Amino acid sequence: MASEKKESNALTGDSGPGTSIKNLLPTPAVDPTKPTSDNDTQMGGAPSLSHALATDDHDEKGHAQQDHEKEVLNLGWNEPKEEIAAPLVGGIDNEDLWLLVRRFNKQVYHLKAVEYPAPGGLDLNIADEDEFSPDKMRASIERLYMTIGIGCLAAVKHIARLRSWRETRRTACFAAAYFIAWLFDFIVPLLTTVLITLIVYPRSRHILFPPAPVALVDSKHGGVQKPKSGVLASHDSATGAPENHKGEATEQEASNFVNGIATVALSSAAGKHPQGDPDSDDDSAGADAPDPTAVAHKMTEAKDKAQGEKTSAKHDKTKVPMETAMWTKMRPIMHALGDMADNWERVANALSPTPPFPRDTHRIRLAGAIMPVLGVSLFVTSYMFTKGVMFGIGFGFFGDPVISRGLDWLNRTIPDWPKLLELRNTLLKGIPTNAQLTITLLRIGEANKAPLPPPPRIDQPPPTKPAELTDADLRATAGEPPLNATRSELDAAIQHDPTTKHGTSGSDIDKAKSTSSDSATPQKKGGVGSKILGFFKGTTKGAVKTAIGTDTIRGKTGISHHARDRLGVVPPPHSHPTAGPVEFKARYKGQKGTIYLSTTATAPLLAFSTGVSTFTEGDGKEKEDLHALWSIPVDEIVEVRKIGGYGWKAKLVVGWSLDREVKDGLEIVVRDGRKVKVTAVGLRDELFNRVVAMGRQRWESW
Repeated sequence: MASEKKESNALTGDSGPGTSIKNLLPTPAVDPTKPTSDNDTQMGGAPSLSHALATDDHDEKGHAQQDHEKEVLNLGWNEPKEEIAAPLVGGIDNEDLWLLVRRFNKQVYHLKAVEYPAPGGLDLNIADEDEFSPDKMRASIERLYMTIGIGCLAAVKHIARLRSWRETRRTACFAAAYFIAWLFDFIVPLLTTVLITLIVYPRSRHILFPPAPVALVDSKHGGVQKPKSGVLASHDSATGAPENHKGEATEQEASNFVNGIATVALSSAAGKHPQGDPDSDDDSAGADAPDPTAVAHKMTEAKDKAQGEKTSAKHDKTKVPMETAMWTKMRPIMHALGDMADNWERVANALSPTPPFPRDTHRIRLAGAIMPVLGVSLFVTSYMFTKGVMFGIGFGFFGDPVISRGLDWLNRTIPDWPKLLELRNTLLKGIPTNAQLTITLLRIGEANKAPLPPPPRIDQPPPTKPAELTDADLRATAGEPPLNATRSELDAAIQHDPTTKHGTSGSDIDKAKSTSSDSATPQKKGGVGSKILGFFKGTTKGAVKTAIGTDTIRGKTGISHHARDRLGVVPPPHSHPTAGPVEFKARYKGQKGTIYLSTTATAPLLAFSTGVSTFTEGDGKEKEDLHALWSIPVDEIVEVRKIGGYGWKAKLVVGWSLDREVKDGLEIVVRDGRKVKVTAVGLRDELFNRVVAMGRQRWESW
């Protein structure tokens, strides 16, 4: 339901939830440590600012925000992206929406409902004691690459462009402003003024720092370079690689970034040292042997034994304590990486907000926080600043008695002061991370009974052709040519060259790099290594098929409930799950059936039935003959967790040997303590997203 009376702010021009005068101040919106009841919630009766924004009457509307008479409007689930209505949500392109949803699916695994107010007004924050798993650690590192990594790389290339003097007029203006400010001791006021301008006036960003594809700019001389992939097919990736959807190239880069770190670490553990290997011709047995980094078993132990070292537990007393210490520190490290990425995304979403979030409120708050620095810098001399910094360093080093007593007093007087002073609850309050932005967009679809279609599946590889370069992608200021390059130089750089991606900086890197099917010097086909790997894959495939058949018999006969839960998790080859937005094929205790999301009742309902479809084709209206094995009111759900169809080891073996996707499942916990586990859900992520976006819960990510 839309609000009868909107909040508004004459200073910013924004209207809607989270735009009042008090939202301009970097003060906590609520105390995140005091629980609230469902009947006494914040933000005008909505559980969070995200819920309030989702149900607000938006000025700019997409197809998911239009009035309709259907119970559930299908906006193009299972349709090619060209046939999906656009824009689905007003103010955001479909490609940008799907980019957010894809990354949300990889980032969010386990959500719990909380009774406490959301810090900064937005739910879906990372829990302080979130669970650690290697897969979540990998996702955190990938997310760090896609946010901070790409952002820092773009900044480095902007600096290289300025320092190169290729864009002479722009660099001359920067140099003149800097040295004039230096001459009059005005450096800090100049920098703070520029920073405030960049925050409050978005157009200034393109004037001072004209855009250019990251992969097209050389980080050393600031000129044009051939992208690392050999073609400029994407604008926001480090390699310029081709992609089917916006952002896919960056996501694949992040995945390969983690894979590269793991490969180097694995090679180091295995003692791979090609510089020390004797030279040999292609006919030697060593050339045909498989790469030890691909088939090694306990590489470190084998290497140490080969060098004559003692590796048994009797001799090595450091292994267990070192492994314990490393794994113990993984969770705080993962949490710190997540916090860094969260704050980076919040600042980015404040500078370039996405509807329905306010356009100017958050920018003005950030600029207001910098204004005192500008005012003080006009009167503080460099000598005063240096003396103050030196005193602060000395007090921090020697003032522990005063500092510890002060902290003790603060903890007694205001026990929850660290929570109240967190950036997400003060300076960055109300500014979403990408995950919080995504769930708000999903809630918009649910509030209008028009669930947002998931990112379309495309099985074909992306075309290897240059992407179109427009003025929004590559420009210069002061009438200069972009990157001071001619049209022929740009055309030569963006055209496809298949040899570029194989180039390295030396023969030692070529030797150390693992051989792959895409390498410039692929292994000789039919060699001993490929035959060994082919043999193992063939025998493993037979063993996996036998195990799946045995599992099926044990599951259907009820011998093992674990086998029952694995029924149907390996689909037939070349099958693609199609369902939604109301029906989702799944299994419950091994039984085939369908999960239904009903919205006709007073509150949304989640149900499982083994009967036939209860929905007519096309109109989205429900029949009355639903015979459910169980049903759960969505608002009564307190926990939703993604679970695997197999354990991670078995999943790797099945994926490698059968070349098939494994269907995963969900575990749902209800307020009364009941647990429901559904397995073999073909559209597991899509069902998860609908369930967590339909209710009024305040979620916390675990």
